[in-house]
Amino acid sequence: MTAAIVGWAHTPFGKLDSESVESLIVRVANEALAHAGIGADDVDEIVLGHFNGGFSQQDFTASLVLQADPAFRFKPATRVENACATGSAAVQQGLKTIAARDARVVLVVGVEQMTTTPGPEIGKNLLKASYLKEEGDITGGFAGVFGKIAAAYFQRHGDQSDALAMIAAKNHRNGVDNPYAQMRKDLGFDFCRAESEKNPIVAGPLKRTDCSLVSDGAAAIVLADIETALKMRRAVAFRSTAHAQDFLPLSRRDILKFEGCAKAWADALDRAGLTLDDLSFVETHDCFTIAELIEYEAMGLVPEGEGARAIKEGWTEKGGRLPVNPSGGLKAKGHPIGATGVSMHVLSAMQLCGEAGGIQVPGATLAGIFNMGGAAVANYVSVLERIK
Repeated sequence: MTAAIVGWAHTPFGKLDSESVESLIVRVANEALAHAGIGADDVDEIVLGHFNGGFSQQDFTASLVLQADPAFRFKPATRVENACATGSAAVQQGLKTIAARDARVVLVVGVEQMTTTPGPEIGKNLLKASYLKEEGDITGGFAGVFGKIAAAYFQRHGDQSDALAMIAAKNHRNGVDNPYAQMRKDLGFDFCRAESEKNPIVAGPLKRTDCSLVSDGAAAIVLADIETALKMRRAVAFRSTAHAQDFLPLSRRDILKFEGCAKAWADALDRAGLTLDDLSFVETHDCFTIAELIEYEAMGLVPEGEGARAIKEGWTEKGGRLPVNPSGGLKAKGHPIGATGVSMHVLSAMQLCGEAGGIQVPGATLAGIFNMGGAAVANYVSVLERIK
């Protein structure tokens, strides 16, 4: 353990018309510092996770964090991007800075504003996280990519429509009690399972309820080295982290195995000296329900091709063997790309500090986080444990 989360902030996710990328950044930066009980002058470095990809006319956004406080002036500030794993990329960059002893305290911010972009452009922007040379013409944009994955999974392992609907229903049920979630409504299995006017087919076998939401939002965490963290109000340490980057083209790998996800989980658990059974809960990247299903297999909860068993037997429910996405996941919470990975760390730290309110997993001591960029291309895992 080289660093810990000592403070955090999180906006609601959704359509935030009165906000901008700048205002969202400023808001969470100031709130995270206040939560940690420090000032901007105590921060040694700033890392911003912001995908952009055409969503914001304002680029070069790292310096927007300086708008939060004049004391940030002249401090190192860098923007990182790794598709939908941009937030976790920012977190791990901050951790590396502390591990290198170039900083004691790092402010990590994740942000995205997506809803001001017209619908067709949203799809075009998101598709940039695929290999355009081979996948740029897929119908349905990025949903079309995962629609192809779902269709191929069904062909290999049988129709899993019931399991996908159960995952969607679980996450929406969990999201009801998350004050930051974009959709706080229990849709129920029947609605998620049935194709209807309000739940049409989007791509392949995936319906609207199988797809995460286009969102605006931001989240921030304050990282500190362990010695500093133990002197502060709270400390949620990184027991381990891992990052596995895979080939971008779908054609270069068996996309139904999420091998980069499996590698990141195996590495993180090995470094932590833990097994999956030791974890109290997992926040995983359910950009589409088929992703969560395959992630059950990649993390080692069930063998390949048996992901449906985990949800059908109740293992991943809030009171199950390994609760998955007690926050409601991206499915209910929303998915402002650059903010998602940071949000996962905020909500997991809240769980470990017993401050998660209605989404609290009783007695949570160890958290697992999986954040994914592209179709299992950028794969990040964190294992968190409260030490103060």
